[in-house]
Amino acid sequence: MPDADAGPRLSAWRFVTTFGTVSLLADFVYEGARSITGPLLASFGATAFVVGVVTGIGEAAALGLRLLSGPLTDRTQRFWAWAIGGYALTVVTVPFLGIAGTLWVACTLVVAERVGKAVRSPAKDTLLSHATAVTGRGRGFAVHQAMDQCGAVIGPLTVAAVLAATGDDYGPALGVLALPGAAALATLVWLSRRVPRPAEYEAAQTTSTADGGKRGKTTLPTAFWAYSAFTATTMIGFATFGLLSFHMVSTGTLTAAAVPLVYAAAMGADAVAALASGWAYDRLGAKTLLALPVLSAAIPALAFADGEGLVICGALLWGAAVGIQESTLRAVVAELVPPARRATAYGVFAASLGAATAVGGALTGWLYEVSLDALVVTVAAIQVTAVIMALGASVIRRRTRAGQ
Repeated sequence: MPDADAGPRLSAWRFVTTFGTVSLLADFVYEGARSITGPLLASFGATAFVVGVVTGIGEAAALGLRLLSGPLTDRTQRFWAWAIGGYALTVVTVPFLGIAGTLWVACTLVVAERVGKAVRSPAKDTLLSHATAVTGRGRGFAVHQAMDQCGAVIGPLTVAAVLAATGDDYGPALGVLALPGAAALATLVWLSRRVPRPAEYEAAQTTSTADGGKRGKTTLPTAFWAYSAFTATTMIGFATFGLLSFHMVSTGTLTAAAVPLVYAAAMGADAVAALASGWAYDRLGAKTLLALPVLSAAIPALAFADGEGLVICGALLWGAAVGIQESTLRAVVAELVPPARRATAYGVFAASLGAATAVGGALTGWLYEVSLDALVVTVAAIQVTAVIMALGASVIRRRTRAGQ
């Protein structure tokens, strides 16, 4: 067990980059598996409907269950236990997918991997938030996200290479992911022993909650709810990569084999955008977030065009927008919510984004079938609304600060 009397034995930046290494290795594992979830389930006899239901349940679990794991993490204050448990569930279930003998076992493992993400995410984000109080919120989360996305690129490419070498044998392709999974867990346990109480990075700013969060505010700030409403609105007008890839293949713009390469490039854009927006947020403040609705509004106009170049540009913009969502948006939550309620806030925030993403996926999918022009105009209108909400959230935040 970690030494309860020890303070941080690593610099804040070392903590962030080591945690980034954990996320890189974990993304290597689960993004590698997610890149072949559809054909893997199909090999067990699953229909398109079954694949859609199983993956949908998995994504709902990954986001919705954080409404439970977030408050429980705050209540128990066992941040490392939740983080290690969640990562362990993910890295253990993925290799077993390669030897699943029946469809129901494979489906259970797919959902279990996503549950692992729900278990660990509020704790992970809270642990990181303490170190980013020193490094800069935007920069800290940005570097972590960029490292995370390196794994999201390497994993699918590795799985594709093994499949090509073994004649599409899923066993070895998923089995090889046990190696980075074991490395991720070992690194995380080492980090928990080196820095048993990351809250001490933020001690100077959080002396009122140094007793574990039993004192102080018990409700989430109004500014947090206004900010969550803004981010959820952006997601209602955000097309999924599934719809983008459907357009690429169904229109003959790109071949099915080219889609993973485009996705890998989008993940690269994700990493670059995370770094750029994180640095900009620390220097320019919340106005940096306006880049998200602007990018989101531009994506449909390019991604659903006819030309190959425009479609690829749209996919790269999609990746850049995801980079902002996964880095800078998380950094802002740490600014708005005190440590005592931060894991709860991350759970609520993720759940609201998950619900909005589901609505946005259905809306953009329906509009795609009705009219591409209507899709482009509707998404633009939603993002304009999001900009207005962002300005309102900024006013609420300033008034909250002035009243403190």
